[in-house]
Amino acid sequence: MWSGQRQGDLLRLPWSAYETPYIRLRQSKGGRRVATPAGAPSRILLDATTRQGPLILTNTLGRPWTSDGSRASWGKGLRACRHRRPDVHDLRGTAVGRLAIAGASVPQIAAVIGHSLKDVEAILDAHYLGRDIQLAEAAVLKLEARTKLQTMV
Repeated sequence: MWSGQRQGDLLRLPWSAYETPYIRLRQSKGGRRVATPAGAPSRILLDATTRQGPLILTNTLGRPWTSDGSRASWGKGLRACRHRRPDVHDLRGTAVGRLAIAGASVPQIAAVIGHSLKDVEAILDAHYLGRDIQLAEAAVLKLEARTKLQTMV
């Protein structure tokens, strides 16, 4: 959720791709090279993790985590929390939405996830911007601040 990367790219991510504080990878879809800062929760977890092999994501036996294994573990975690969503594939879009809510610009979001500006705008338009009350509140606060400035002048 913090990286905004595809599940398949993360499952193939070697430890050599993590150079504190960055994660560097070539995305499988499109071949884009991405260097993104690892968020603090990711850095804390990665720095505390014992390296059991060449890949970051391994199962309890130290073997590479498969796509099916990842989805199964994700599902178990959701059931334990009594949640149905998000699906592991929703995490990429969730990262886009969270970055937007935090005030990141479209170019900043694109730099994190490796999408084009057009694709980021499409994701935001289709899934997040029209439905998020936090974005609406932030917009009204900006308008109020601007209005106060203009009436004072």
